[in-house]
Amino acid sequence: MSTPDLNQQVTQLMDREAIRECMARYCRGIDRQDEEALRSAYWPDATDRHGPYQGSATGFIDWALKKLAKDSERSIHNITNMSITLAGMQAGVETYFLALQRDRDAQGIAREVFIAGRYVDRFEKRGDEWRIAARTVVYDWLRSLGTPGVSEAEHFGSVRQPVGSLRDSDPIYALLASLKN
Repeated sequence: MSTPDLNQQVTQLMDREAIRECMARYCRGIDRQDEEALRSAYWPDATDRHGPYQGSATGFIDWALKKLAKDSERSIHNITNMSITLAGMQAGVETYFLALQRDRDAQGIAREVFIAGRYVDRFEKRGDEWRIAARTVVYDWLRSLGTPGVSEAEHFGSVRQPVGSLRDSDPIYALLASLKN
C-alpha cells in the first residue's frame, strides 16, 4: 500500500475539516432553528431517516422547523467521536452525538429528554464543497428526564448571561456579523 504524497495528505485533511464544519453547521442549525444553516448542511437532493421522519432532507428540515417552532423550548446537540472514511468524492461518516432537548408533549406539558446516538452519513463532495447526501440517525440511548423542576430564570438567574436563544437573537450571530472579511 503506497503512502499518499503531501498534496494528497493536505487535500484529505482539508476534506475532513470541511466535513467536520458541515456537521457543526447542522448542530447550530437545529439548535438555533436556523433554516439557512440547516439547508447548507445537506445537498438539495439528500435523504434523511430521522426518528419518525423518513424522506427528503428538504422535507425533514421543513418538518423539524415546524415541530421545533411549535413544541421546542431548547435543545443542544454535541457531536463527539467522528470517524471519516474518504472514498474519492464520497465519504462514510459516523458521528456520535449527545442531545438534550426540552419541548412540550401533546398536552402542552414541558418535558426534557436526553438522547445519545450516531449520525450515519454518506457525504458527497460536489465542486469544492462537502455536504450530507444521505443520513440515517441511529438512536443508542434515550432517557426521559421528566418535567423541568425550576424555571429557566430561576436556574440561570442573573449570573449566567446571556442564555442561548433561537435564530438571529443568539450571540453567535452578532459575532459572525461583526467579523470583517
